[in-house]
Amino acid sequence: MILICVLVLALLFATFFKTKRSLHMLQQNLYNENNRYIKWIFKNYKQFMDWDIILILIAFTGSLVFYDLEVVSVIGMVGLIIVGYFLGFRWISRMKNDQNKKPLVVTARIKRLIFTILVLYFIPLCLMCYYMVDKEFFWQMLFVITFMIYFNTFVVYLANIINLPFEKLVYLYYKSKAQGKLKRMNNLKIIGITGSYGKTSSKNILSDILNIKYNALPTPRNLNTFNGLIMTVNNHMDKFTDIFIAEMGAYVKGEIKGLCKLIKPKYGILTRIGTAHLESFGSEENIISGKFELIESLPEDGFAVLNGDDPKQVNYKLKNSVRTIWIGIDNKDVNVRATNIKCSSKGTSFDVVFKGDKNKYTFETKLLGDHNVYNILAGIACGIEFGIDIEDLVQAVKTVRPVEHRLELKRLGNFYQIDDAYNSNPVGAENACKVLGMMPGLKVVVTPGMIELGAKEKEYNKKFGEQIADVADYAVLIGEKRTKPIYEGLIDKGFDKEKIIVFNDVRDAYPFIGSLTGKKDVYALFENDLPDTYNE
Repeated sequence: MILICVLVLALLFATFFKTKRSLHMLQQNLYNENNRYIKWIFKNYKQFMDWDIILILIAFTGSLVFYDLEVVSVIGMVGLIIVGYFLGFRWISRMKNDQNKKPLVVTARIKRLIFTILVLYFIPLCLMCYYMVDKEFFWQMLFVITFMIYFNTFVVYLANIINLPFEKLVYLYYKSKAQGKLKRMNNLKIIGITGSYGKTSSKNILSDILNIKYNALPTPRNLNTFNGLIMTVNNHMDKFTDIFIAEMGAYVKGEIKGLCKLIKPKYGILTRIGTAHLESFGSEENIISGKFELIESLPEDGFAVLNGDDPKQVNYKLKNSVRTIWIGIDNKDVNVRATNIKCSSKGTSFDVVFKGDKNKYTFETKLLGDHNVYNILAGIACGIEFGIDIEDLVQAVKTVRPVEHRLELKRLGNFYQIDDAYNSNPVGAENACKVLGMMPGLKVVVTPGMIELGAKEKEYNKKFGEQIADVADYAVLIGEKRTKPIYEGLIDKGFDKEKIIVFNDVRDAYPFIGSLTGKKDVYALFENDLPDTYNE
């Protein structure tokens, strides 16, 4: 009987462990928005095919059978060894080594899901206990419970489906509350920002610039979905807010249009358009038209800030007559242009020329890279439109704070880290390599590669490997399987194999970089940090 209790505890432990893991993946896959969770399951099915549970069930069955025959001691010993090994060593080891960069956040929605999951497991458990005298039915229910534990990812998926009607009601309540709040704020200026790359950086930079005169509220972190915007309006906006800066993200065509209907922006900024989320959008044409949904939702008395160096934006034919302000570096025929750009380990300096003004205005910032210059130009353009003086804009740009995890330069022990963990796209990766190339000393790139690039993912990662080879002394690749295209690009460029290091966990890169001591400073670019759904 003791053995049976131990085995029951083992099954409970397995259920807890697998449910926590499945909820974590469901949350990181946006609660199966656009079938992201289901796609993750079928891509990573080996992660939840655990023979542990099957072996425990065998031990459970054997113990019950032999318990009736009063041959408990030998079977009990074998069963405890099985449980001890798989429960004590394998699972605890897996929990300790789990590479969770962003842990499960126990929100109200997660709590509701946990309740539904408990109900789903409780039903067959109660039936099993109630009909224990009926051995055939007992074994049927035991099989059902074990089956549910083994395929726990689908149980969590089922719970998510069951909860959807209630979650929809919760969403509609908070949506109505947010829209009512926005309607009452008649003088509020609303700026929407979207694009394939640089949305969060552009948003934070714009907020720092406009806050020199106004009280600007940007969406926190990367809350750029319907729920994120609603949460920001309801929880963070107050009567003192002058400007609401809304970052807008999308995985499919039509999402940006829906976000615009929600908050009704009057002004819009479009960052660079590329191939990010090509897999979910389906085509580059869908990406371009999807991003322009923001601009085409603006009223005629608003304005749009577009990038004159982006051919996808220059060649697009707008379907409305909103006033456009063009920014750029290479294109001379823009409204706001940056020239004489100089980058160093201390930051970036550049001159700004306005169309129709012969003067040049020098700006300095702590930020690194040309793409941040574009973001600052967008902020300057908005600042001019909102009546901020040039002198104030110069001072505002000086105080712009480095954006966390986006080419953020910081000292870690005996090396400099260029933290670009949130840039998972070809343009951002190329810009980051350029920035690293400008730095003095020994140069290292740490990366797991880029994702969600559809059929071109391998091609872009191989090209990224070639770009790394041009600037780096060492390449540290995270995840052997995923980084094969980068490895190929490095080798094709003649990069020294001895200086290609492969780890399965990014945490192992830090002691390695720390060991690279010498006369030169070490600069390590950490390019992209994949979510836990991509752990190998």
